[in-house]
Amino acid sequence: RQPWSGFTHNMVFEIQLDTTEPRQLTQSVLQIIAMLDMYQAELARVLQLQCSDIGELSAAQRCLDRGSPSWEQAQLFVRFYQLLYGRMNADGVAMRHWLRKHHPVLGNTPHLLIVDEGRLAEVVSHLEHTD
Repeated sequence: RQPWSGFTHNMVFEIQLDTTEPRQLTQSVLQIIAMLDMYQAELARVLQLQCSDIGELSAAQRCLDRGSPSWEQAQLFVRFYQLLYGRMNADGVAMRHWLRKHHPVLGNTPHLLIVDEGRLAEVVSHLEHTD
């Protein structure tokens, strides 16, 4: 599938949310993949869900389950986005470039680390502790 394309290429916005509200957290992770030009299948891997689960989330047929592993990953994914948004001064192009650029300190591109290697927490820690 194509990346979710509900936004123009440069449009990003700050995500402020109440992480105890299932509908808001669910909507936030779906907005984030749109803004970062990610696929729904990639979000499924990040949240440790099946692609069909993401389809149900995007169709508003269900929300993330509070307290589940996918809930924890979703909160961390939102934290990742918030840190990246702040680091890149709300520049969508710079955010997407950073995500897909090789970073020697991380040993790979953050996108691959997050999606393919399940190392979202490591990328978040890197953003929290570097300038």
